[in-house]
Amino acid sequence: MKIAIANDVAMAAEALRRVVASTAEHQVLWIARTGAEAVRMAADNRPDLILMDLNMPELDGVEATRQIMEHSPCAILVVTGRPQDNVNQVFRALGAGALDVTATPVLQGQPGGDAELLAKIRTMDKLIRHSGGSQAMSPRSAAGNGNGHGGAEAESEKVTSLLAIGASTGGPVAVSKMLAGWKAPRGCAIVVVQHIDQHFADNFARWLGEQLEMPVRAAEEGDELVAGTVLIAKSNDHLTLDQNLRLRYDSHPKDYAYRPSVDVFFHCVAQHWKGETVGVLLTGMGRDGADGLLAMRRAGQTTIAQDQASSAVYGMPRAAAELDAAQMILPLTKIGPILRSTLGGRS
Repeated sequence: MKIAIANDVAMAAEALRRVVASTAEHQVLWIARTGAEAVRMAADNRPDLILMDLNMPELDGVEATRQIMEHSPCAILVVTGRPQDNVNQVFRALGAGALDVTATPVLQGQPGGDAELLAKIRTMDKLIRHSGGSQAMSPRSAAGNGNGHGGAEAESEKVTSLLAIGASTGGPVAVSKMLAGWKAPRGCAIVVVQHIDQHFADNFARWLGEQLEMPVRAAEEGDELVAGTVLIAKSNDHLTLDQNLRLRYDSHPKDYAYRPSVDVFFHCVAQHWKGETVGVLLTGMGRDGADGLLAMRRAGQTTIAQDQASSAVYGMPRAAAELDAAQMILPLTKIGPILRSTLGGRS
């Protein structure tokens, strides 16, 4: 795999270069010292993967990601020293089209840092190959940050309807925009399966809670569905819904590149949930979620996929469209109103 590095700190860039060069299957294609240089070099010599820092001169990592995804789309992994200290920037980068985020423990001298970064790169390699390469990534459309405020935890009440959401590249911002300004009706539970590193899932839940009018928290092993609350998959293991309607985490299938898998959760919903259901598959690289959305449709549940124009990467929704898994294919701005008309609730 041809890997590029965008980092203005010479020692950091050299450390990343050595990690990549230590493997036989990867090569460093180029190193950019500014965000603007990364945009130019990606246009001239597009890599399979860019390791993108957040803080750089001329253009920061967020704007560099946005421009690369618009003009020379390829896989981008945000690699920064302490992502938990840059939560807003991280989610802006993910909204701009970055695939994932990881810390750089190798630069902090932590044991095993090289292995952790290489493991993340191997996962990116699987995703890229499974998706047909960087050429399969469509240019993204502009997406802004959602606005809103997290509400208080909902009182316990019987769950009668379920909104199941799956997303990957560009998903955090897409989820926040879709749900912004909406309070789910009584009895409605919401579960989000977003491809994101488990070490950053709690930050995702906190960030999303700041955007919405509903409480948001990470789903714990054995949790019941909670009406009026958004539950986020928090592990690299797959989130499932068992026959007793409790949320569980399962490491199988272990060789599946997408973790946590939208397909796994959607199949569980199709099998075990008998109440009113809406499944939504949002922007993302690859095919995860398409088969599960089809299972939900065959089970008589309402299914929606995001359209190409509003997707950061039109991979997962495209796969759903090809399978005829989605009853409706809609721009992001139209999905929210459909949820309101289908499930109810108030703006």
